Formats: sequence, structure tokens, C-alpha cells
Amino acid sequence: MTRIKRGYIARRRRTKIRLFTSSFRGAHSRLTRTITQEKIKALVSAHRDRDRKKRDFRRLWISRINAVIRENQIKVYYSYSNFMYNLYKSRLLINRKILAQIAILNRNCLYMISNEIIK
Repeated sequence: MTRIKRGYIARRRRTKIRLFTSSFRGAHSRLTRTITQEKIKALVSAHRDRDRKKRDFRRLWISRINAVIRENQIKVYYSYSNFMYNLYKSRLLINRKILAQIAILNRNCLYMISNEIIK
């Protein structure tokens, strides 16, 4: 009987995983079991952090808007929550991302918006 070599399917699967983890350090890019574990861990972290990124940016926008609104000396007790409440009450639908950009780049424009809302 002649010797039969193993197929290439398992090797192809392992090299595909190795390509994914080729930039990892040490055994995390060399040993097959560790590579598969690290690939799973990386994909789980990526999936989790896609949702976290949305939360983090929303928090950043809110804190930026709040800081600029509280700086405004026209209305003494004006906060982010009051600003957003009055914004929706007056049916001005501007999302937080755009409001934060306005707050950073053009504060006078945000002050004008807040003054129009109050009236």
C-alpha cells in the first residue's frame, strides 16, 4: 500500500486564520490553538466596541453642547437638558452631532438658536 497524504482543506483553513492574526505578538500569531482563541476574542471585541463607539460619541456631543450652553451668560440657569427640551418643544429637529459641531465651530450661532428657543 502506498502512503496517502492528508488533504489541503485543514491547512487552508489554518492559513486563513493565520493571515487574520499575523500582526499579533508572540504565540498569538504562531500557535494554532492560540490563534483561533485570539481571533474569536478580537471579533468579539470588535462587535462590542462598535456599539460602544456610538455611546461614547453621543456622550462626547452631549458634554460639548452642555459646556457651551452653560458658558452663555444670557440665561443663568440654562443647562443641556433644558436646551434639548426647549429645542424639541419648538419643533427644531437638529441632532446632537450637528449641535456639537456648531458649538465648537460657531458658538454665536448656538447662542442665537438658544435665544430663539427661549422666546
